[in-house]
Formats: sequence, structure tokens, C-alpha cells
Amino acid sequence: MASSLRQEPAASPAWFASLAILGALYVAPFVFRLFAHLALYLRRPKDLRRRYGAWAVVTGPTSGIGRSVALELARRGLNLVLLDLNAANLLEIAETIRSRHGVKTKTVLFDLSSVATPQGDEAMARLREAVEGLDVGVLVNNAGVARPGARYLHEADVEAWVRMIKVNLWAVTEVTAAVLPGMVERSRGAVVNMGSASSEAIPSFPLYTMYAATKRYVAQFSRSLYVEYRSKGIDVQCQAPFYVATRMVSRLSETSRLALLLFAPAPDAYARAAVRWIGHGPPLCAPNVSHQLLWCLAAVLPVPVHDWLRLRHNLRHRDLFHGPSSARAVPKIK
Repeated sequence: MASSLRQEPAASPAWFASLAILGALYVAPFVFRLFAHLALYLRRPKDLRRRYGAWAVVTGPTSGIGRSVALELARRGLNLVLLDLNAANLLEIAETIRSRHGVKTKTVLFDLSSVATPQGDEAMARLREAVEGLDVGVLVNNAGVARPGARYLHEADVEAWVRMIKVNLWAVTEVTAAVLPGMVERSRGAVVNMGSASSEAIPSFPLYTMYAATKRYVAQFSRSLYVEYRSKGIDVQCQAPFYVATRMVSRLSETSRLALLLFAPAPDAYARAAVRWIGHGPPLCAPNVSHQLLWCLAAVLPVPVHDWLRLRHNLRHRDLFHGPSSARAVPKIK
């Protein structure tokens, strides 16, 4: 009779149940973000022209992400005001956009590193003149400077840091301030500022310290503007990508070939996701699915591990970009 009795399974220890609950609570936000991201692709794409306006302003549209975003916006039917510092490149992208998509274009020659100078004031006046009377619905602050990179702070000229600050921080502020009044008057618009996962998903980004710091400003700037202007019908967003396969990161393939292959989308693929994300989600986002996965993975690692891995990795960038001799100035980590 005893042999017919069934043994009840042992109850799980209380500590195990507690850990399971904590683990589920920790993972839940990341799972929710991924599902929310995937759900976006099941929705019908937003008609940006109808929702925001007929024109878009894009800075840095002649190469990389900016070029692809400009072409994607034109494919969606938006006319474009294009800002860049190279006249020949501006004419080329404007002609490419017109021939491919049949939309209108305007070009504004503007070296964004000249802000807060007489030359910069003249360029800003040309921008205001170019957008006067236009139904500008979308602004994409894409232009950015990543050089000097893979350097200790003391190794680069102060002038180089100042140029980075002017383009990545100051120009974003001035261009936004120039375009926003028209959006406020029409009670609609979208501002997209290109940030970086280096300042949002990763605790530190050594040897690219100034770059990450300027992008942190962009993220906070965007978050606050989102709160200020959402009641006025204006969506403000900071898109914070990881690597995209542009010329800016092409040399990294020697040290990060597999990671770039798996997680660095081509500019056109990134632009499709970026434009589709306009007007959706929180003020800080990573539009690409692979970048969302990286963001979730980055959140799992402890900060000291992040710091150790990132410094080690970026020191390899330093050797690659500036030669092994540059490493003798500051000892490498072991």
C-alpha cells in the first residue's frame, strides 16, 4: 500500500521564487520594448507629409545616414531643404533627389562649425530665408563630428574639441531654434535629433569622451523639448543608434568585423527604420531592431565590466587609427 502512495514534488525554496520574480521584473521592460518595436512594423506607415507638412530640413545630407534619410524622406513625398558645408556635394544630392523622386529641393551652404561667428550668423540668416513661407514639418539634425576620436583628452588640439562642440551641440540648438517657430505657428511638426548609443546605452565611452558628452546633451535637449512642445502638436525625438555601416566606422571592421556584420545595418536600411519611427514611441529611441537587441544586452552587463571592455576595445581603435607608436604616450591596460 505504501508503494502506491505518490510523492508530492518538493516546494521550490523561497529564495529561488524571489530570484525568479526579480529576474522577470528585470527582463520585462526589455521584452516590452522589443515587442513594441516589432509592433510598429505591423502598423501602416505614417503619412509624414499629411501629418506634419510638405517640407523637411536635413543637416549633413551628403553622405552616410544623412544622405539615406534625405532620400527616404523624399521617397515619402517630402520636399527638402538641405544644409551642408560642401557646395558640390549639396548640388549632387539635390539633383539625385529630384531625379529619383520628383520632389522640390533647396540648398543652404552652411559650415555648422561656424556658428556664433559672423559667417555662421550669415548662414543662419540664409536658412531662415530658405524656410520662410514653407510648410516645414520635419527637421532632422543629422550632421555631426566624430573626430578627433580614439584619443585621450590631452592628445587633441583644443580647436578640434571646440569644432566638435559647435557642430554636435551648438548648431543643433541654433538650427532647431530657427525652424521651431514655424512649427509652433502651424501647431504641428517633428524634430529628430541624431544622438548616439555611446551616451545612452553605454555607461562610459573612453577615448571618445567629448563625442559621447556632446551626444548626451542632444539626448537631454530632446527629452526636454519633447515635454515643452508636445502640447503644441510637435513631436521631438532623439534617435540613438549603435554602429551604422558608414564611412565613419568602416575602419573599425578590422577589429570589430563580426559585430559590425551582425549589428551594423547599412545606411539605407537604418534610414527606413529611422523615418518609420518618426512620431512613434518615447523621446529617446533606437529605431533599428538589431540596435534594440544591443541596447538590451548592454543593460545586462555591470558598469565595471562595461568600462573595462570599452576601454580595451577603444584602445585598439587608437592603435588602428593613429598607429602603435601613439600608444606609447599612455600605458595600455593589461
